[in-house]
Amino acid sequence: MYEAVIFDLDGVLCSTDEFHYLAWKKLADRLHIPFDRADNRRQRGVSRMESLEILLEKSDVSYSEEQKRELAAEKNAEYVRLLQNLTEADLSDEVRQTLNALRAMGLKLAVGSSSRNTRTILEKIGLGGFFDAVADGNDIRHSKPDPEVFLVAAQRLGLAPSVCLVVEDAQAGIDAANAGGFDSCAIGAAAGYAAAKFSLAAFAELRELVEQAGSGRNGKAAG
Repeated sequence: MYEAVIFDLDGVLCSTDEFHYLAWKKLADRLHIPFDRADNRRQRGVSRMESLEILLEKSDVSYSEEQKRELAAEKNAEYVRLLQNLTEADLSDEVRQTLNALRAMGLKLAVGSSSRNTRTILEKIGLGGFFDAVADGNDIRHSKPDPEVFLVAAQRLGLAPSVCLVVEDAQAGIDAANAGGFDSCAIGAAAGYAAAKFSLAAFAELRELVEQAGSGRNGKAAG
């Protein structure tokens, strides 16, 4: 049934959520803006500039567009610095083995992420050059829940959305996949989201889901 699987990066293949939080928190503290993990969760799956707007909601200061770009660049510089702590050990055996199993099944594999640091992260965790296609925040004008990043990934694979399964951990990502005509599979924070076609409790379950879909049976439907 599926010819490819397109993965979100952060929260699906690996996790740099803590780095994002620490970088945004450092900026918020400098600006004397209240910022906690609940605010950080609202930033999941959206672009850097949209994440900044979430942070600035509690600010008493109005910033120009140029100042906002400078603030976003400041946050990103801190995030990139923290990314240097990533190693191949941050790619779990479960994810590595499942990716290899999917490839052995003849599936094409791609990444569709809003992060502009996608390629850096993939290199650090040992997946640089592994995927058949990568689409990230550098390639798009509209972030999730717009489907653009997944559509770019499918185009680079040379496949229609209807034969690609998208794996996401954010509701915005599930909505983006659905809007683009992809089947969606929720995992992690999005597991159980009613809009997803499938929901997984563990990454390793993805292999069985794809096998069942190929044999014409339903996987673990979410809703």
